[in-house]
Amino acid sequence: MPMIDVYATAGTFADPHALARTLADTLKVIEQVPDIPMFRKNTAAFVHELPDGALSNVDGDSNYVRVQVLTNAGALDRLKQLAVVEQFTAIVAEAAGDPTLTERTWVLLTEAVEGGWGLAGHANTNEELVAAARAQIAALQAGN
Repeated sequence: MPMIDVYATAGTFADPHALARTLADTLKVIEQVPDIPMFRKNTAAFVHELPDGALSNVDGDSNYVRVQVLTNAGALDRLKQLAVVEQFTAIVAEAAGDPTLTERTWVLLTEAVEGGWGLAGHANTNEELVAAARAQIAALQAGN
């Protein structure tokens, strides 16, 4: 149930909602989690539109995008890390209508500490998340 944050200057994306949905769905697919409500409802992206001048590199350039992906510990092995960075960079550039943005998109992959993944008011361990997912799969299969 990752959280994705995209930071860019306002106006970078014509349709921030579509970008957020595409990124959330893409990450769910890359993670290869079951297609259950627990993951569909709790994998989300947030597009933060910053005012002009709110970001800069050392040279003063401000035409960058930062994407931060927060997952539970161990959710992304090396192949999945590579896939997230490559696909998110391409999605961001396409959403901006600027193919050169691939050179100016920073993707940060971070993990919540064990027990630090809050869901429904509870700080979950990875084991608890797996158990909750399995319980939901069983309930769905039983028709509950």
